Amino acid sequence: MEFNTAELTAMAIPYGIKFVSALFTLVVGLMIANMLVSLTKKLLTKSAVDRSLTSFLGSMVAILLKVMVYITSLSVLGVEMTSFVAIIGAAGLAVGLALSGTLQNFAGGVMILFFKPYKVGDFIEAQGYTGSVKEIQIFVTILTTTDNKTVLIPNGPLATSSMINYSTQATRRVDWEFGISYGDDIDKAYEVLNKLIAADERILKDPEPFMALKTLAGSSINIVVRVWVNAPDYSGVLFKMNEAVYKTFGDAGLSFPFPQMDVHLSKES
Repeated sequence: MEFNTAELTAMAIPYGIKFVSALFTLVVGLMIANMLVSLTKKLLTKSAVDRSLTSFLGSMVAILLKVMVYITSLSVLGVEMTSFVAIIGAAGLAVGLALSGTLQNFAGGVMILFFKPYKVGDFIEAQGYTGSVKEIQIFVTILTTTDNKTVLIPNGPLATSSMINYSTQATRRVDWEFGISYGDDIDKAYEVLNKLIAADERILKDPEPFMALKTLAGSSINIVVRVWVNAPDYSGVLFKMNEAVYKTFGDAGLSFPFPQMDVHLSKES
């Protein structure tokens, strides 16, 4: 069967118009979707909605709008949407079974936003990583570590596993254990430590600092020291006290012990 140029042109024009219309719908639709997502985030921010919920809802709205744009574009192209939706449903079931972990991460994200074990800006430790929560998305939580690395952790394990949130309490306890040699003056050690504690204004007076002889170890007498600080001062106080003790113990006649072994030789006759 032969077609002349006029017949081919007549057949191609309707399909060409549909294709151009579908392409135009796709491009314009995606532009409008991006604008609506930005507008949604701005409205949520102005409404003083929690930042965690803002990023989560923004991601969800973006996905839903883009799916609608793609379906609309296919409809304009002439694809029968009833059959297409049925195919999508069947494919969705298969994909859902294959991506059960991903669905678990989605459910985990919903649980995190509902129960709020942490929020954007909190400093947490989970799944072997420690950092500040930068963003809570639909499937993952994004952390920024103290050395400025970006870590993506699936929401599923975060919602069902143990986690430490260092930002929920206003104060934290700092613990040290300092060892001095046997024969050193323990009261002198207490005196030096109390002076160092009093000299650091970041250490709180209430609760009072605690100090005691913890253990009589093999080569040292170990003194435990516990103080309370405001949560943001934790690392600074911890490191500063270590440095101060190292610099002052020697001047006070206190020595830092190290593992040692005495060997006695005897000459047999």
